[in-house]
Amino acid sequence: MAVKRRYESAHRQEQARQTRRAILDAAAALFVEPGYAATPLTAIAARAGVAVQTVYKIFGSKQALLSALVDVTVAGDDEPVALPDRPFVADIRALTGARAKLDRYARHLVDTHARQAQVMLALAAAATADPEAAAIWRKNVDDRRAGMTMFAAELAAGGHLRPDHTVDTAADVLWLAMDVRNYDWLVRQRGWSPERFRRWYADTVAAALLAEPGSPAPTASA
Repeated sequence: MAVKRRYESAHRQEQARQTRRAILDAAAALFVEPGYAATPLTAIAARAGVAVQTVYKIFGSKQALLSALVDVTVAGDDEPVALPDRPFVADIRALTGARAKLDRYARHLVDTHARQAQVMLALAAAATADPEAAAIWRKNVDDRRAGMTMFAAELAAGGHLRPDHTVDTAADVLWLAMDVRNYDWLVRQRGWSPERFRRWYADTVAAALLAEPGSPAPTASA
């Protein structure tokens, strides 16, 4: 009986994951077109093939659903793994050269933008008129800035930054360069290949931030 109960429990958990995924997929499509403000939860439930009560039970509100969608879209999965514990961060930390670190992050960035661009652009548009969407957009902006501060500190600790940069100004450059709207303009609108965008990101950030070989490291007061 214990084996059967474990099987039934695992089956229910898998069904719950599939239901959650179906709702998130439906939200991803409808929040892009016709848009967040124009999409009621009943429409998301209908597209996902579930009762609207199920949507409320899992997410609680439309705002919470949007927040969960952004988190999953950015991360690429629904696993509760913090940014510092993600494999790509470990890869970056394991590399010794600054350009190698930028190249590794650029690969991650292209993969992320390819997955998230439509949803994040829809969120940015919704944030101009909807306070709930604006709050989620602001959180995402702050999260991205915090992540880039962590990356800037990684570069600074290795003595890789130009003397005219602090961790804060380096984070500003990293934060600007990784913005999804750069990917939208160059790849989705101008037709650049993802590989060309990856090279552009790494070349641009390296030129803006990295010290020339043999140049003095920035001082603590820089």
